[in-house]
Amino acid sequence: DYTDSTEGALLLENSATNLITYSEDFSNAFWLIQNASVTLNNAISPDGTLNATKLVENASNSTHRILNSAGLTVSGNVSMSIFAKKGERNWIRLTNNNIQGAFFDLENGIIGDVSSGFDAKIQSYGNGWYRCSISQLGVANERIGVYISTDGINTSYQGNGTSGVYIYGASLEQGNLSSYIPTNGSTVQRAAETCSDSGNSEVFNDSQGVLFVNHKPIINSGTNSATTVNNGTANRVYIGNNTADENLQFFMAVGGSSKINVLTPYPKNAYSKIAFSYKSGNSKGYVNGFQIFSDNVAFSDFTTLNKLSFNNGSTEVFEGSVKEVGYYDEILTDEELEYMTSYRSLNEMVTELNLNAL
Repeated sequence: DYTDSTEGALLLENSATNLITYSEDFSNAFWLIQNASVTLNNAISPDGTLNATKLVENASNSTHRILNSAGLTVSGNVSMSIFAKKGERNWIRLTNNNIQGAFFDLENGIIGDVSSGFDAKIQSYGNGWYRCSISQLGVANERIGVYISTDGINTSYQGNGTSGVYIYGASLEQGNLSSYIPTNGSTVQRAAETCSDSGNSEVFNDSQGVLFVNHKPIINSGTNSATTVNNGTANRVYIGNNTADENLQFFMAVGGSSKINVLTPYPKNAYSKIAFSYKSGNSKGYVNGFQIFSDNVAFSDFTTLNKLSFNNGSTEVFEGSVKEVGYYDEILTDEELEYMTSYRSLNEMVTELNLNAL
């Protein structure tokens, strides 16, 4: 995934289904177009081909929009998104069936007014394209609606018959927003993505070592998620995301018995550099250059740590993006752990932690 940087990251997501059956063909009867028209293949889309659509207002004094013609049955948390690019107009409003949602500024890449009870995000995909998304607690029937706006405040205005915005790739799914799943005539389900069983018993040290990750987990995915060195579930060194309280969790079990279990807050929706150094009588955890805990708990050697997995042996599958994962077969000094988890420049820290530079 190259959303955050040109260097890319390993993206691991849970199974997801796009309930929009025609995600790119906005001329299909699946879509209801009101006081507007669509012109297919009118611009280069985020996938690099000439398949984006232009949504053009008519000359009426009204709302100018496109939405799926029938409500889709969903429940629980619902996420919907559209890729959009400014044309003569630079504002859209993305809405649900209740005409609630959020305004998005396609010129400056910022979010405008957001209805109560909604979360909104905007992500740049280059060449003027943004993925605009909203999430909410679902209702019985959902529609995704895209309104053209002239000011980021109103959706009803006097159109001129020629102005509009570009759209591509609509998505509506239960749960957290996932990467885009294209459809053409039916819903499409993507299988869960996994990565596991790297290494063997000769790689990992049963008496001491350091597990390191630079990752950005998906929060509130409904289950804990982890990156571990393990031999199943009885023996494991665990760096995970605890969804009950959204905290980072350092956990270690030897012979099925818990030895270390530390929960700590850490940045959400941002990359974190995390190191878990383990040795009997000398275990430590570092996050983004700071020591989080030190524990002198004694334990006997693990019995055959034999794999690195993005899960907790078999469950608690990690969901999110991973820029780097590493393992060291002996403990490191405090200075080395601090350096490993620190940022090399202010710009790197601002970018990785999604901060605002003043």
